[in-house]
Amino acid sequence: MRFGINISTSAGPGADPVAAAQRAEALGFDFVSASDHLHGSHPTFETWTLLAWIAARTARIQIVSNVLGLPYRAPAVIAKMGESLARLSGGRYVLGLGAGGSDDEFRAFGLPVRTAGEKVDALEEALTIVRGLWSGAEYSFEGEHYATHGARLEPKPDAPIPIWLGVYGRRSLTLAGRYADGWLPSLPYAPPAVVPEMRDRVRSAAEAAGRDPAALTFAYNLGVHVGSGVRSERVVSGNPAEVVERLREIADLGFDTLNFWPVGNEAEQAEALAREVVPHLA
Repeated sequence: MRFGINISTSAGPGADPVAAAQRAEALGFDFVSASDHLHGSHPTFETWTLLAWIAARTARIQIVSNVLGLPYRAPAVIAKMGESLARLSGGRYVLGLGAGGSDDEFRAFGLPVRTAGEKVDALEEALTIVRGLWSGAEYSFEGEHYATHGARLEPKPDAPIPIWLGVYGRRSLTLAGRYADGWLPSLPYAPPAVVPEMRDRVRSAAEAAGRDPAALTFAYNLGVHVGSGVRSERVVSGNPAEVVERLREIADLGFDTLNFWPVGNEAEQAEALAREVVPHLA
């Protein structure tokens, strides 16, 4: 099992996401992640800039975009940015990518607002372009949503950069199995009751593409609160023993990686998870 913790992108008074990432590294977490929501009334940092700053201020911990909203950045630009962050961080970056579910954000920023089917098509094109630029000397692609014309990306990645997809629909789950290195759903949108069917679709798609499903990462975003006072179907909560038992049940669904979204005081929850929960799961 591997364990991560999501870092708030808040830029409000008293917020210090870099310090939170450093704390996660000191506590022994395997990775930190940050979400990608640029539109809103609450002060926040831009995700990629924040992740780069975190990478510069940490030494060991992996860094995951959780997940990039595709419409915000052209796939060819994502490929270049991903290679740079992976290289500068010593190979610690994981490209978490999604088709983009928050249409109000994209509309507000004057970006394409696509239908559900178009989002899947665009995501497949994006994956094709990113992989192509990471591997080919000169890459051209013509799609309905994206195109490149003799694009050159140098240097190429020194080592494979993992791609995890945060997707849920039948077609997009098939894409995860065919193209990605991991599946990264979130509990509110993929509750445990429906996970087995979704997981099996990813695995079946991988097998159909001649890939080994066991080589894929199956990660899960979930809200966690160690202690009393929080009761929600969207949050795993309770005393340490109760949290451990619930997380064991979730891991048994086929997840080898758990990414905690602390509910409550982030520093206290990170400490409680690292000291009282993770040792009983690892």
